[in-house]
Amino acid sequence: MSEVLVLLDHTEDGDLRPAALEAVTAGRALGDVQAVWIGERMSADVPEQLGRYGASVLHRVRVTDADARLTAVQGAALVAVATHDVVLGTSSFVGKEVAAHLAVATGAGVVSDATAVRRDDSGRIVADKTVLAGTWTTQCAVLTSPAIVLLKAGAVVAEPVDGPAATVREHTVSAAAASRGIRVVEHTPTAASDRPDLGSADVVVVGGRGTDGDFGPLEELADVLGGAVGATRVATDEGWIGHEAQIGQTGVTVTPRLYIGAGVSGAVHHRGGMQASGTIVAINPDPEAPIFEIADYGIVGDLFEVLPAVSAELRARRG
Repeated sequence: MSEVLVLLDHTEDGDLRPAALEAVTAGRALGDVQAVWIGERMSADVPEQLGRYGASVLHRVRVTDADARLTAVQGAALVAVATHDVVLGTSSFVGKEVAAHLAVATGAGVVSDATAVRRDDSGRIVADKTVLAGTWTTQCAVLTSPAIVLLKAGAVVAEPVDGPAATVREHTVSAAAASRGIRVVEHTPTAASDRPDLGSADVVVVGGRGTDGDFGPLEELADVLGGAVGATRVATDEGWIGHEAQIGQTGVTVTPRLYIGAGVSGAVHHRGGMQASGTIVAINPDPEAPIFEIADYGIVGDLFEVLPAVSAELRARRG
């Protein structure tokens, strides 16, 4: 049976991010799933969590003489255990860089921003991904071994199975000489938030120029739905919200189950980062706004009237 290695996306506190279990779920259709954790801190229940989602082995890799947060170090560490014919991961900034290091070292082919992965009739790994700002959906066959596929957060629904805790195998890897010369002189963690991470949230409420800088109604709706708040480039450039909230070709790519765009026109730059969302709801007073062309549901109206009404109705229905 083929073996699939999943590079686990985790927090610095040692917890799995939801996208990690999504990748493990996707891997079950390709072969026996093993997982790899690079870094020191790991919560005690991680092997049990992975087992519940079908991973049989957890490779825990510790790196000596270098900071394991560096992507070059992670890439070199991954080479030490990546003997599998398929490697899956999350299509984050870090995931893409680590995959690139692995690909250079092994000659592997890489598909990033994939929305699905499978084997075709001849056993090749085939991934789906959208290109040209979401205009086309393509199917990419990887002809090398290993094949590396990075899945967008939210592209796969994490589904548990009845399995035992993953068996932990410890590895200690010495960093390459070039990596040992790198020193992290300062590290500023992202401020903690009660809202989910923008890149992996199931619900994202997004504001654009139409908010005129007032994100209050959007934040209220996001809190009701348990979602994240995002923004267009215009909103971040105006300083209405931090640049880490920008969605688009030069920002975060999101694939939530539900995207709600309020006061968002739907420029090509922004559409490239959200068009693969499950259900798209657009709220804009301009009926000619381009976002209505891709929306599943459209409301022509003032977001400052619509959003509070929606939040109030949702609260009322929940009692």
